[in-house]
Amino acid sequence: MPAIKDVARCAGVSVATVSRVLNDHPSVRADTRERVLAAVADLGYRPNAVARSLRTDQTRTLGLVISDVLNPFFTELARSVEDAARELDYSVVIGNADERPDLQDHHVRTLMDRRIDGLLVSPTDGGSPMMLAAARAGTPMVFVDRWIEGAGLDRVPVIRTDGRGAIRALVAHLCALGHRRVAIIAGPAATTTGRERVDAFRSALRESGLELREDHIGQGDFQADSGRRVTARFLDLPHPPDAIFAADNLMALGAMDEIRARGLRVPDDVALAAFDDIPWFVHTDPPITAIAQPTGALGRAAVTALIDLVEGRPAESVTLSARLVTRRSCGEPEGSKP
Repeated sequence: MPAIKDVARCAGVSVATVSRVLNDHPSVRADTRERVLAAVADLGYRPNAVARSLRTDQTRTLGLVISDVLNPFFTELARSVEDAARELDYSVVIGNADERPDLQDHHVRTLMDRRIDGLLVSPTDGGSPMMLAAARAGTPMVFVDRWIEGAGLDRVPVIRTDGRGAIRALVAHLCALGHRRVAIIAGPAATTTGRERVDAFRSALRESGLELREDHIGQGDFQADSGRRVTARFLDLPHPPDAIFAADNLMALGAMDEIRARGLRVPDDVALAAFDDIPWFVHTDPPITAIAQPTGALGRAAVTALIDLVEGRPAESVTLSARLVTRRSCGEPEGSKP
C-alpha cells in the first residue's frame, strides 16, 4: 500500500506539502495542489481519513454531497435522503459543492474525517481525485442523479432518472402547439446530466422532423444567471427561437427574467419549458410546463443502496422515469390541466 512519502515523491514535493494539501491548507499553490491530488489518485493512496472509514465500528452517519443547495431539486433530494435515513436510524451530514469541483473534494475529505459510514454524491463534474481515492479504498459510495464514469468508479451504484422519454414527450408537445424554432439552455458538458439532456433533446427533435441548430444551443451552468445570459443571446438572433427548453429549473427562471426584462411575454412571444419541476412553478405567471423527476423515490433508493453497502450487502444501480407536466408556458389552451 502506498505511503504519504510515495505521494510526495510522485508529485515532486515534500511530505509536509502533501499533508497540507490533504488538510486543505490555504498556503498551497493551485498547481501544486493539482499535482498532489493527481498523485493521490494515480497511486491509490489512502489518506488517514479514508483509512479510518474502513473501520468495522459504525457511527450510523451518512455523508451527502450535493451540487447546489440553492437549487430546489437538490434541496428536495436532501430532504428525501434525510427522511429515508432517519427511518432506518441513520443521520445525514450534508456538504454543498456549489457546482465547484474543489469544494466537492473538500466536502468528501471533511465527511471522511467525520467518520461517516458511507457517502452519497451528486458530482459536479467528471473528475474528482478525492472521490476516486475514496472509491478505490473501498468506501461505501453511491452516486445520485449524476455520476462519474471511469476506472475505479465503475462499481459505484448509480441512482438516477432517465429523462429521455419525458423529453421526447415535451418535444412532441411543443410541435403539436406549432413551435418549430426550438432552443435549449444546456447544463455543463462536464456533467452526465448536462450531456444526456442535450443528446435526448436533439434526438427527439430529429424524430419530429426538426434539427437542433447550433446557434440554438446555449451553454449554461445549472444556475439562474447563465439562463438569463443564454436567453439574451437567443433573443438577439435574427431569427430567435419561438420556444426555449431550459435543462434545469434555475436556468428556466433566469430565462423568464430576461424575457420579461425585454418587455416580452411567455408564451405569447416565446414559449418556455424546464427540466426539474418544482412546487412553486404552479405559482408563476404563467405556470411553467416542466419535466418532473421522482425526487422522493430517488432519495429513498439512494439511501437503501448505500445502507446495503454499509451493512455488507450487494447494491444495484436504479433508473427511474421522469414525466412531463404540462401547464401554460408553452401556449397550452387556457384551462388545460397537467
